Amino acid sequence: MARFTLPRDLYHGKGSLEALKTLQGKRAMICVGGGAMKRFGFLDKAIGYLQEAGMKVEVFEGIEPDPSVETVMKGAAAMQKFKPDWIVAMGGGSPIDAAKAMWIKYEYPNTTFEDMCKVFGLPKLRTKAHFCAIPSTSGTATEVTAFSIITNYQDRIKYPIADFEITPDVAIVDPDLAETMPQKLVAHTGMDAITHAIEAYVSTANCDYTDPLAIHAIEMIQKELVPSYNGDMDARAKMHNAQCLAGQAFSNALLGIVHSMAHKTGAAFEDFGAHIIHGAANAMYLPKVIAYNAKDPTAKKRYGVIADYMHLGGKDDDEKVQLLIAHLRKMNDELNIPHCIKNYGADSYPCEQGFVPEDVFLARLPEIAKNAIGDACTGSNPRQPSQEEMEKLLKCCYYDTEVDF
Repeated sequence: MARFTLPRDLYHGKGSLEALKTLQGKRAMICVGGGAMKRFGFLDKAIGYLQEAGMKVEVFEGIEPDPSVETVMKGAAAMQKFKPDWIVAMGGGSPIDAAKAMWIKYEYPNTTFEDMCKVFGLPKLRTKAHFCAIPSTSGTATEVTAFSIITNYQDRIKYPIADFEITPDVAIVDPDLAETMPQKLVAHTGMDAITHAIEAYVSTANCDYTDPLAIHAIEMIQKELVPSYNGDMDARAKMHNAQCLAGQAFSNALLGIVHSMAHKTGAAFEDFGAHIIHGAANAMYLPKVIAYNAKDPTAKKRYGVIADYMHLGGKDDDEKVQLLIAHLRKMNDELNIPHCIKNYGADSYPCEQGFVPEDVFLARLPEIAKNAIGDACTGSNPRQPSQEEMEKLLKCCYYDTEVDF
């Protein structure tokens, strides 16, 4: 038996933020990030709509990119005090992910972060509050997923929380919010979205319900991402839908080791002054993982189907896989994303020598590889890598060398 779970209601299209007026409750806490939602007027609109629905509103703001365990605990404490029956998370993936974890702690105050990280092991939520997610970026699709990514800065590791209980009750996918994204964010979130769709399609948990969502998302992203990056707002609106479709696919079909590796390298070199931004990490690692997974006959065939839908040509699946890899690398070039960690600058742009020193990478490699193998996303990958294979794969991602194993 398999399960397919999505939000109860998904409002989409320009102006759909107004759907907040339809929520029924007494108190709503809005969780937001660093100020873009306030700066562009969306926070005030959301407060007004919720008040129009008859609710008292409190705002928890300042959720950082790559939200920390400490921020989660602080937000949960604010919820315990205010006692909302609606949690409304607005912004990029970070405030929505953080609010999901706050929600767990709010409903079950004795829950530890370690408890949250037990895959599909959460107790029943919605005993105190329902959850509404409103994305402003076109990539994470956390507004429709059963996932949240929280960083433990003490051990420099990003941990995925995975459970259908944290799938939002309501998602509002309003392209007006996505128009505020800076260009670099368009690139990174867009490549995150195509990674979601490709990994969902080749995942061992794929099914007839997830495949059409994944394939259509891939087709849309191939067509719309670069124009969106270059300022086409019609393409930007279509990307907002495409990333949501990809999220619906992967929330139910799960992901693979591109995400495992991105989770475990993202904050691993924070002491050298930067993170490897999640979407950029996915963009760099995806071509390498495709080459690795394509040694599995079923995965190779599925990558061939993706290449066919993208109209890339190729006389057989081997050639189609190579054309798919080449196309994704070309997209990285068009989006100003590096091909490997060695050339990943602290500002995320390609450079001669990136911020991660070679000797530091090699010294930390065994631990990163071990953590990646243990990540929640590894179990549904088409090939299960050994420690040795994961280390070799990560080296290919550092040096941009061919995957031949």
